[in-house]
Amino acid sequence: MPLVNAEKAMLVIIDFQARLMPAIHQGERVLLNAVRLVEAARLLAVPAILTEQNPRGLGATVPELAGAGPAIAKISFDACGEPAFVEAIAEAREIVICGCEAHVCVGQTVLGLRAEGRRVVVAADAIGSRAPESREIALRRMAEHGAEIVTTEMILFEWLRSAEHPQFRPVLKLIR
Repeated sequence: MPLVNAEKAMLVIIDFQARLMPAIHQGERVLLNAVRLVEAARLLAVPAILTEQNPRGLGATVPELAGAGPAIAKISFDACGEPAFVEAIAEAREIVICGCEAHVCVGQTVLGLRAEGRRVVVAADAIGSRAPESREIALRRMAEHGAEIVTTEMILFEWLRSAEHPQFRPVLKLIR
């Protein structure tokens, strides 16, 4: 089924780090959508993990997202190059991705996951880069390699499936 399923999904939050975020084009909007994904994941029991690229150099995850899941430090741009990451996602059948930067760590991780045959869903409005054109080209490249490009709202409503879901109202508050 093409819809994203909360029972099969894992949210991967890539490199929303303190020293990086001020340079991200429309960073506040990107971060707001990532927070929405994290809050919905909590409400719907979707597991989440964070990555931090060279945290000694770029700092820890921003406070708004800290604690969303275990943080995995990495040096490789592709998180798949970090054994702890590969182990953490082993059981996930669908990987939902948000993060920075679209054309570096997000893009390389998505391409790495696709090379392994994983289903990858990218929240386009919850990924960012310093330059808008880098983000746009990265999105196009990820799609060409089989990643599904969606929006935060699409993910939330697909995770819910119905207005009768017990968490419908709390999730709806996240987008209003």
